[in-house]
Amino acid sequence: MEGASFGAGRAGAALDPVSFVKRPQTLLRVVSWVFSIAVFGPIVNEGYVNSDAGPELRCVFNGNAGACRFGVTLGLGAFLACAAFLLLDLRFQQISSVRDRRRAVLLDLGFSGLWSFLWFVGFCFLTNQWQRTAPGPATEQAGDAARAAIAFSFFSILSWVALTVKALQRFRLGTDMSLFATEQLGTGAGQDYPGYPVGSGVEGTETYQSPPFTETLDTSPKGYQVPAY
Repeated sequence: MEGASFGAGRAGAALDPVSFVKRPQTLLRVVSWVFSIAVFGPIVNEGYVNSDAGPELRCVFNGNAGACRFGVTLGLGAFLACAAFLLLDLRFQQISSVRDRRRAVLLDLGFSGLWSFLWFVGFCFLTNQWQRTAPGPATEQAGDAARAAIAFSFFSILSWVALTVKALQRFRLGTDMSLFATEQLGTGAGQDYPGYPVGSGVEGTETYQSPPFTETLDTSPKGYQVPAY
């Protein structure tokens, strides 16, 4: 089935790069992609500091390695997901099956909702562990990176919630069946139908032709005589 469905145009239609870039969904994905880098990047680069007890490295968030791993995993997953969904958005116009489009939108909706929740959990987790972190030289050195990860975790909640709302709107939009009706009407409108004869409604005898096989029968054919009894 080809046609406009789930917020996209007809399958196989040319994609306008300018309009694609200006879409709110595309902008939100790019913003979320940047936010994810701002979360896991500082943690990977400066999130581990020297321990006071020895040369071992510990997580800046209260020495809890789980907090650093959770932040890196969450940010890296969002980074890869944004790139994958951007490619899906580019190919979405080429998907001709309405069922496949519906599955793609449901995948986007489910993942965006899940990651919005995980970002909220991550923000609360990192904030709690940072509040419990004891002050020290190493903590002060990596303090900017920790605060940046927490701040962009909060911003990521907003961006992913917005992506969830956009995916929900696309799912509710569903299939635009009016396009199919328009195509059918447009196809039928170009056909010419025979009109009614123009006149008084009474046709003259000149308009008719003699019916076939109406030749005058000869009641007395030549060469034939009626026998006498």
